[in-house]
Amino acid sequence: MDYNQVIRSKLKRGRIWLLLGSLVFGLAVWQFASSGLPTFILPPPLLTAQRLLKALADGSLIRHSLVTLLEVLLGLFFGAGLASLLGYFLAKSRLLERVLAPYLVASQAIPIVAIAPLLVIWFGPGMFSKVLICSLIVFFPVLVNTVVGLRAVPEDLRDLMRSLHATRRQTLRYLELPAALPVLLGGLRIGATLSVIGAVVGEFVGANQGLGFLINVARGQYDTALVFVVVLTLILMAIVLYGSVTVLESQWLRWQSNDPDSIHEVNK
Repeated sequence: MDYNQVIRSKLKRGRIWLLLGSLVFGLAVWQFASSGLPTFILPPPLLTAQRLLKALADGSLIRHSLVTLLEVLLGLFFGAGLASLLGYFLAKSRLLERVLAPYLVASQAIPIVAIAPLLVIWFGPGMFSKVLICSLIVFFPVLVNTVVGLRAVPEDLRDLMRSLHATRRQTLRYLELPAALPVLLGGLRIGATLSVIGAVVGEFVGANQGLGFLINVARGQYDTALVFVVVLTLILMAIVLYGSVTVLESQWLRWQSNDPDSIHEVNK
């Protein structure tokens, strides 16, 4: 093991200890803040952990979590896919950008909590309306990052591809997509966390399943411990989605490193 590996190993262990210390500190603050308060206002960590075990035992937490996760994944897939496709055409056409820009900006000026009831009324309280809400909240950040990433490609590299008589598809595959991928994945990381918000907002408005529905039920029963359990589950879901995009980013962008082996694998 060389010196750089030793340093990286120590830094990794330091980050782990820092994370554990932060969690312990947060639990201590939570316990201190909940002391002397009624449990329906702020339940202590131990009571919340007991409610978590109960929700896992009766299967309610897993069942509703799977519903919300499916809505989030479908919304993320369709929202990011459509945003990437439209972003490509906007990056290529200034005229199309001028025509669509007012509508795109106006769509972001409307809070999702204001338009969600309309979508539930129009498309029903089923899964489709929740997926649509997730797609809308994911759409704009991925769209903007796609346009920015494609337009950030150096012009001299485009000239090089033209001198090599590369087709439009070859230019997209070997130049534009690799160059825009870091920025696009940055937008996808933002969208991955926002999609969770979109699903819960849709379930708040009208649903008979999902974590948002479970929060409504727990709130109506003054089961604050269950509300905390669901909120922590949503946080965990967002962290996992964010981390998954980060893992994809580390795999797809290995060509940016100076490691010859990784470059050789990408070229294959």
